[in-house]
Amino acid sequence: MTKPIVELQAYNPYWEIQFARESQKIEGVLGNFALAIEHIGSTSVKGLAAKPIIDIMVGIPDLENALSLVEPLREINYEYVPIPKFKDRLFFRKGLWRKGTCHLHICEFNGNEWKDKLLFRDYLRMHPEAAAEYASLKQQLAAKHKYERSAYTKEKEPFIKNILLKGRLESE
Repeated sequence: MTKPIVELQAYNPYWEIQFARESQKIEGVLGNFALAIEHIGSTSVKGLAAKPIIDIMVGIPDLENALSLVEPLREINYEYVPIPKFKDRLFFRKGLWRKGTCHLHICEFNGNEWKDKLLFRDYLRMHPEAAAEYASLKQQLAAKHKYERSAYTKEKEPFIKNILLKGRLESE
């Protein structure tokens, strides 16, 4: 099995179109169960380099019956990936293994997971200097951990936590 390569690409405006198309498909199979669908992650921040994987977040009323969404999402090629450490969300992927095109995160609408992901995205959108700092960090980590995606992701955590703290302080 080949290891996933951490490969960043320059911002691509097509990512917004790709999100819009996927969002329509998701809404088509989930209907009113999806209270909101958001484009998150680095591909949602104009100008930010990213792994070319569209991160999508769907807010649902609660996670109690979330597993009932596995089959409808399978119809549009989303594969459920159980990840025990994800307590507040379900994770799905689309595309070939290790070459996914989309990651789908289903969480409780207005829950902590929902709020944190939007806060991080919106902070980077409103603070170009923070987005530039994040871009630089990502480039360094991608070079350092080219074949270790989990290490790449883990080393971004302190920066993300710092941005969340700044965002919360600003919103008070």
